[in-house]
Amino acid sequence: MASNVQTLRLRRKEDPKPSLQPARHSGILQDQLRRSARKPWNPDFLAAVRILLLIRVAAAMYTNIQDCDEVFNFWEPLHYIDHGHAFQTWEVTPMYAVRSWAYVLLHLVPARLPLILNLGKRPSFFAVRITLAVVSTLCEAKLCRTVVEKVNERVGRYLFFMLLFSAGMWNAAPALLPSSFAMYATTIAFTYSLEPSSIKNKRRTLFVTMLFATGAIVGWPFALALSLPFVFEELLIFGGDRVEPSSRRSWMISRWKRFFTAGLVSALIFVPVIAIDSVAYGGWNIVPWNIIRYNVFGGSERGPDLYGTAPWYFYILNLLLNFNVLVPLAVISLPCLAVTYRIDRKRLGMFKPGPDQSSPFTLLALRLAPLYVWTAILTAQAHKEERFMFPAYPLICFNAAVALYLIRGWMEVAYISATKSSYRASRSIIFGATTCTVIAVTGLISLSRVLALWHYYHAPLSVFSYLEAHELPRLLNVTGLLPPLLQETEEIDRPSIDLTPIRAFDLRLCLGKEWYRFPGHYLVPNGVKVDFVKSEFGGLLPAHFEESHAKLTFNGWWDRPGSRITPANLNDLNKEAPEFYVPIESCDYLVDLDFPEHPVSSLLEPRYAVDNETWERVSCLPFLDAAHSSLLTRTLWLPGSWWQDKNEFGDYCLLKNKEMVYKKEVEVASRVQEGKL
Repeated sequence: MASNVQTLRLRRKEDPKPSLQPARHSGILQDQLRRSARKPWNPDFLAAVRILLLIRVAAAMYTNIQDCDEVFNFWEPLHYIDHGHAFQTWEVTPMYAVRSWAYVLLHLVPARLPLILNLGKRPSFFAVRITLAVVSTLCEAKLCRTVVEKVNERVGRYLFFMLLFSAGMWNAAPALLPSSFAMYATTIAFTYSLEPSSIKNKRRTLFVTMLFATGAIVGWPFALALSLPFVFEELLIFGGDRVEPSSRRSWMISRWKRFFTAGLVSALIFVPVIAIDSVAYGGWNIVPWNIIRYNVFGGSERGPDLYGTAPWYFYILNLLLNFNVLVPLAVISLPCLAVTYRIDRKRLGMFKPGPDQSSPFTLLALRLAPLYVWTAILTAQAHKEERFMFPAYPLICFNAAVALYLIRGWMEVAYISATKSSYRASRSIIFGATTCTVIAVTGLISLSRVLALWHYYHAPLSVFSYLEAHELPRLLNVTGLLPPLLQETEEIDRPSIDLTPIRAFDLRLCLGKEWYRFPGHYLVPNGVKVDFVKSEFGGLLPAHFEESHAKLTFNGWWDRPGSRITPANLNDLNKEAPEFYVPIESCDYLVDLDFPEHPVSSLLEPRYAVDNETWERVSCLPFLDAAHSSLLTRTLWLPGSWWQDKNEFGDYCLLKNKEMVYKKEVEVASRVQEGKL
């Protein structure tokens, strides 16, 4: 009988393997409700990258070029290295040298890749933008995950969605601008700086210092101002250290020594930058210093104010366009922290202030401070531009996310005070609903803004696309240089067309008053020369680099001699150079903007689009007439006539000189028939 007895044996549970995940509630900000509940959803790093990448690549493909400086000072020099011809501004000359060729060269590989794959020149433009989008995505994802671990899980989630849907990040992430590069570097530097400074953590000091230095030296030197709170903490704040009064002197010496050592190591970044720029310009040049000298010590006759000034509230209005409700949240983040200190002190942990350590309130205040420093510096300058704020864009979202979390904490305190029940507060959905509503509202407004930018201002990119995809192939078809395209073939299925034979036409595309919306030579096929005609604009326009027909080989390391030449009359005083214009009679094509409902005409800016005797409309697309549209409807886009009827539009046109182009068609067709082409 005993042999049939079954026994149940219990195995002692083995100790689990240590988790690689950081412990919950270990950040600066501490949840006070539902601490043992399932943690809030946050994407891991790879998931964050995948989600962000969808939006950033879409931005790379569809966002407009917001600033003519991006084209003439960065896209054009890149095109010159790549193809041997482009526009040259005074900033990119050896006489002034305030733009870095080292920065431009960083983008040469993605620009060359489509050419190596025989995909043509236009894909190079988008390859560079997509590369920048990928870099921004990685930086943003890293920041979000670090905020989750070092600050708070909910703050990290708010930050993720604020970055994801921000109209400002949509514009800044794929932009070929040093300020965007500084934004990438600042984002990663800020990520590493979220961990409190400690005498034991030398890596933090070195990494953050090098990243801020990289953003300033390779990108934009003024972005170094964003590091001031980090420097203050590194040199004077205990951070993660507990320091007895007797050891403070040695502690401070150690901290200062470590920081200045990191600074000296970071200064080595100057070496390749100075070397590249000096070779490119044909003489010794320190571009970051040239930028500071021109903008700060330029004197009364020169400097950035020559290119326009703006009132003190410029950045407030501009940031509201790009970040809407996040702006007031970001602005009140420090006051919110002060209020939290008074009414919800446990939100920053069970800290008991002491003379030998830093308060978490101090540490969080230092992480909120860079945005205030940056905004104050830029607001004090007379010359203001949207791109100047780019380095601080992720910090706007961070400050806003912290403020939203602290406000949620006030609501919890008020609810508990009213109900006398922490349990009921933990079961309430009002807190999550409030924060979700804020995130949803800012996301919807940003989406509306992005759609407005595309619907209202995308015409310049679309018109140049039409030139390459339709008008130039038509010229080749009618002259016999290409077989006719099958009309029934869908455009998406048509084979890529080799536009090299277009050189036979010796075409000239002209820009008048629309010179500042030129998207760059990457969107103009080789063989079509771009020039300026005189308009009412009385400032200095770019010259042409000295053309280099040699293929890019780098056998001599630098084989683009135009970067070492300063064209005559290029100057830093914004004085017009008439020799940079061509007669309108020499133009085969012209890009111009016409407002038929509110026409404006002058001797230098006639209405070319209605001169049907000379010009034919090849392609005209709607472009918002902002001066005669409602403020709200021109700012945001919504479908339906009830909204769009409050806007007025002009015609952004690609015009063809009928007589000149017809003569060239006949001439080329005759040469084809004679077998000369």
